[in-house]
Amino acid sequence: MLRHEIAAMIDHTLLAPEAKSTDVEALVTEAIELGTYSVCVSPSMLPIRVPEGLKVACVCGFPSGAHSSAVKAAEAAEAAAHGVDEVDMVINLAFAKEGRWDAVESDIRAVREAAPHVVLKVIIESAALTDDEIVAACQASQAAGADFVKTSTGFHKAGGASTHAVALMRATVGQEMGVKASGGIRDVETAQAMIEAGANRLGLSASRQILEALAE
Repeated sequence: MLRHEIAAMIDHTLLAPEAKSTDVEALVTEAIELGTYSVCVSPSMLPIRVPEGLKVACVCGFPSGAHSSAVKAAEAAEAAAHGVDEVDMVINLAFAKEGRWDAVESDIRAVREAAPHVVLKVIIESAALTDDEIVAACQASQAAGADFVKTSTGFHKAGGASTHAVALMRATVGQEMGVKASGGIRDVETAQAMIEAGANRLGLSASRQILEALAE
């Protein structure tokens, strides 16, 4: 794929806890220069000003997913009120590991209902799940009305995105939902492999490094 095609799939991301407002301003400037789809930031950085055409995403229940559904819903509603286009929420991994898929779905649905007009991406933390759990998490996300399933926060000790997980997620949700690969994607070869596996969105902090390795 060409540089501009991959750029249009990137959520240019800054989620470091110590990131300052000036860092967010630099992120937006770089996103404009690179032509990325969006910027993705922490909720406390909102609202941020971006030019028309650049989307804004923020995280919710991040990074553990262990927040109550009410807290996640409130966080998503506040983000929507600040004008974000997309929310990336983290599932409750304890519910997933216990096989409480109704509770996982209910948790996602609470966020969906709190922010009905934003694009909702559900971070399933795929590296921490078995294949059967990945499938079930995707099915719960789909049933709750999410728009995307997403591999990883990039903060979990189990690791980030893998082509195996992306392919399994795509096979589970079909073409009805988006699949976002994020976490540990730091070179062009890995980014391209994720796209070939079925990802149609990439969460990257190394956007410049990856895009500058591609032809126009």
